[in-house]
Amino acid sequence: MHHIILSSETDFDGWRKAARALALNDIKPFDVTWRVADDAPELFEPTNPPLEPPHGTFNVPAKFVELAEVAILHRNPERFALLYRLLWRLRTHHDLLELATDPDVAEPIAMAKAVRRDERKMHAFVRFREIGREQKSHFVAWFEPEHHIVELAAPFFARRFADMPWSILTPDVCAHWDGHVVSFTPGVSRSEAPGADRLEETWRRYYASIFNPARLKVQAMQKEMPRKYWRNLPEASLIKPLIEGAGRSASAMIANAATEPHKPQKRLEPAKANNKASDEASEMARKQADDIEALREEAADCRACHLYKNATQTVFGEGRQTARIMLVGEQPGDKEDLAGKPFVGPAGQMLDRALQEAGIDRRTVYVTNAVKHFKFVPRGKIRLHQKPNTPEIKACRQWYERELAAIRPDLVVAMGATAAQSVFGKITPINKNRGHTIDLPDGTRALVTVHPSYLLRLPDADAKAREYRRFVQDLEIAADVLRKSAHAA
Repeated sequence: MHHIILSSETDFDGWRKAARALALNDIKPFDVTWRVADDAPELFEPTNPPLEPPHGTFNVPAKFVELAEVAILHRNPERFALLYRLLWRLRTHHDLLELATDPDVAEPIAMAKAVRRDERKMHAFVRFREIGREQKSHFVAWFEPEHHIVELAAPFFARRFADMPWSILTPDVCAHWDGHVVSFTPGVSRSEAPGADRLEETWRRYYASIFNPARLKVQAMQKEMPRKYWRNLPEASLIKPLIEGAGRSASAMIANAATEPHKPQKRLEPAKANNKASDEASEMARKQADDIEALREEAADCRACHLYKNATQTVFGEGRQTARIMLVGEQPGDKEDLAGKPFVGPAGQMLDRALQEAGIDRRTVYVTNAVKHFKFVPRGKIRLHQKPNTPEIKACRQWYERELAAIRPDLVVAMGATAAQSVFGKITPINKNRGHTIDLPDGTRALVTVHPSYLLRLPDADAKAREYRRFVQDLEIAADVLRKSAHAA
């Protein structure tokens, strides 16, 4: 029996070196035990049989190395043995990773997904508190990761908060940034984490301002923000009262609407529809909802382009799965990147206002973006929006196509050049194509207009008012299409 001792829980290089030597010496997986040096030693430390110096070599798919680097960060104590067993089998079955139903393949993939999910939660739910003031200030956060992800996640914070010194304290290992390099120290207890600071009230006001009671989905919210993270979030104290008051707030929003309520925009069912057809429609709606939720979960792990590296999280589409209008924006902005929801910032407020004036209830539409990650350049503490390029749009187009297939809307509204390029699959000028619907190859109709953020950037008040009116007129075309298709149904 060979007993391998690794230097740490995340010692991938040590595991890789040992696994290669074991495989080249033809040591079978059941003849190897693995443990970490920090673990309590056995009463009588076993002596390893000598290994011959490794001769020769063997190849495994690069995909396995990428998978193992992430899966080894899982807390499963059997992960080292599991990965060595998979490596052992890959020597003679090079295509084994293509068999997703094989237990030795499925378990590491599931572990890697769990690690990536935990990494995203860390990106989204770390909240820094300021220690000291001005030139002597330091920002400290407490986080309790589910897996060994601190070293994996730390480079994101170094890029995101490059201009401020920070520390992230966890029970396992602590990460520190001094403006030049990330360093790591042993973990600490919760008692060493800082308390509330002067910035938390600002954060709570921001969270309350983006909370939309009309779009509240408690189960979905708790899935994305599990309760175990709440105790470390400044906004956690607001969650329960905001949820409890959502019904009253939504009613107040409706009562205070600036325009007369418009007619419901849903399909009219025949008066004597038979029960079988009704059941089939309900089942179809349920499957569509499941499809969108599955897509949202899958997109959260998207690595199709480099934008995920700096973004806080994937910002997927949101809205009614039976929506007959699908609004496609360009990409999430700073506020959307932090909130994880599309169109919650200034452009979203502009869109809400224009939809209302056009006679469209935002709650009846599906809103998404052509690109699902925020692209930006840091300028001090500000993140400046950058326009996605063609490769990035193409890499993300699969998600738009799959959303389109799941929603099956009557009309797609492309807002902005990036959205138009995604919807039509090619560069499509806005002014040349706006003002009328265009038939897409699958039979869906499309409408091209500007992005709401374009209106916010116009410096001249007269030009802004004029272009806003044109934007509303484009949305009125969408409302008219909605009414005609409802009447035809």
